[in-house]
Amino acid sequence: MENKFDFIIVGGGIVGTATAYKLQLKFPKKTIAILEKENELGKHQTGRNSGVIHSGIYYKPGSLKALNCNDGRHQLVDFAKKYHIEHDICGKIIVATNKSDIPVLENIFENGVKNGTEGITFLDSEEIINKEPFIKGDKAIWVPTAGIIDYVAVSKKFIEIIESINPKSRLFLNNEVLEISSRNKKIILNTNQHDFSTEKVIICAGLHSDRIAKTDNLSLQMQIVGFRGDYYKFRKEAKHKINNLVYPVPDPKYPFLGVHFTPMVNGDIECGPNAVFSFKREGYSRTDFSWKDTFEAFSFIGTWKLFAKNWQKGMEEYKRAFSKKLFVKELQKLMPDISDEDVVFSRSGVRAQAVDQNGDMVDDFKIIKNGSITHVINAPSPAATACMAIADEIISKAFEINLSNKDVTLDQGDCCYYTSE
Repeated sequence: MENKFDFIIVGGGIVGTATAYKLQLKFPKKTIAILEKENELGKHQTGRNSGVIHSGIYYKPGSLKALNCNDGRHQLVDFAKKYHIEHDICGKIIVATNKSDIPVLENIFENGVKNGTEGITFLDSEEIINKEPFIKGDKAIWVPTAGIIDYVAVSKKFIEIIESINPKSRLFLNNEVLEISSRNKKIILNTNQHDFSTEKVIICAGLHSDRIAKTDNLSLQMQIVGFRGDYYKFRKEAKHKINNLVYPVPDPKYPFLGVHFTPMVNGDIECGPNAVFSFKREGYSRTDFSWKDTFEAFSFIGTWKLFAKNWQKGMEEYKRAFSKKLFVKELQKLMPDISDEDVVFSRSGVRAQAVDQNGDMVDDFKIIKNGSITHVINAPSPAATACMAIADEIISKAFEINLSNKDVTLDQGDCCYYTSE
């Protein structure tokens, strides 16, 4: 027996639940089903990221990634205040630890000014110590609008509000989409539990976005490759060594921001993550392995080209992944006094990163509309911060309506682009 809904969202992560929330606000009388394959929300990227509210300082000025981050941050903070979700706008320091980092740091500052990142200022070495006594650097940027939040709590609040607006809308846990088909002008989604029918589908499947796209007969020129990131956390006796978010100057060749220090809303201080190829898309330990995931990754030409271009960086990351001493040595570039005894292993996450056939990481939000089904193929950082702004973009594309006031020309130079198949 089919469960009939007006709209269906596949994926109960932060982007999927934000999209369902915005869709319910726009169409309060329409019924929405959110299909999540796990037994609870936030078991993957949403609950395993660093919980940072990004300021938008890093991204190309005028790009949709920059605009969505800035807009999304304001929406997210306003939402957290309204619904009393635990968060803290603690601020962030981006630190140049040597002279060669300073030109990149200055470029980031210029981006921030053009992006309208409020309150950013340069810090000299003494001012860095005044804010962070254990951090050493030649120059830094103080970013007062960055913060931390509990993204799983945000997702749960989205669902709560959706169900209060329309009690017929529902979250279905333990429902993994296995097949997509059409019948009588309706879209049929077959899951491991039920069959669902609907008029429109939006798929926000994270680590499995490319696989579900293939179920919808899309031919992608890219594939999701998983990158595991490990986190350590400070022992209680060492927590006094960090006050704010502290980041290194990132390597502009990669979409990762480097190993950094993060105060958490639960009071912990975490450091990480690194970024290593994962042999299992949902592999959260160093030795997790999936034949299926590994075979798919190694059957894709883009994976081999990615390895060929970045083998030295990859080897460095792998060594750190299996050596606490090397991981701490990387942290010592920012905090010379940190020792192995200061930190213990905490947890890991896997980032879904689209890689194209040339072996390049797709650092864009990649959204494909295929008739009545819209696929979010790639949503890297700052997708969590920007979730409500991205939801506006997704719905605008899926329904060909305007949910925002942004006047943006869409082209492949933007950090978020759309394709209609």
